[in-house]
Amino acid sequence: MNKIIPGTLLAALMTGPLSATAADLAEQTYGRYVDQQGGISLPQDARSSWPHLGSWIVEDPDAPGHGFHDVYTQPEAVQGYREKGVFPDGTILIKEIRSIESGTKTTGQAQWAGEPQIWFVMVKDDKGRFDSPHWDKGWGWALYEAKDPSKNVSTSFAETCQACHLPAESTGWVFTEGYPTLKK
Repeated sequence: MNKIIPGTLLAALMTGPLSATAADLAEQTYGRYVDQQGGISLPQDARSSWPHLGSWIVEDPDAPGHGFHDVYTQPEAVQGYREKGVFPDGTILIKEIRSIESGTKTTGQAQWAGEPQIWFVMVKDDKGRFDSPHWDKGWGWALYEAKDPSKNVSTSFAETCQACHLPAESTGWVFTEGYPTLKK
């Protein structure tokens, strides 16, 4: 026998124990992707299982960050941002920068993302958990290259990340205008 479940009850069932809340996010992040010394690991499953926030393209081959940028985060981070307008503690943002490929297609000249080159990873830290050059301004900062995605090659937030993110200081150090997924 088929039963109809009222919308409110259905919503409660769908957001119950099967999905983590923004409150659980920090516990999951700091238990799985950040070690006790503040070392950040690159999540390997983001492209296939995390929401895509948006894409950027930096066409100038001489510009820092030249390439096709795709940005991902956890579902709970999107939910938390939509509810409060800020990323919740434990949010991970991954910007995957890939080469730019181009060619003529049936629709005309086209560009698309090629092979991964680097990944930037930011981890939201509302509690100031670590005294490290990689943790500043409420975030942990890391940079990985395709030749060895297990090694953070960032020197520090101040040397590797701050100059590019300074224009986004007023939006929590994140260029949120490029992320339509965050809009309600």
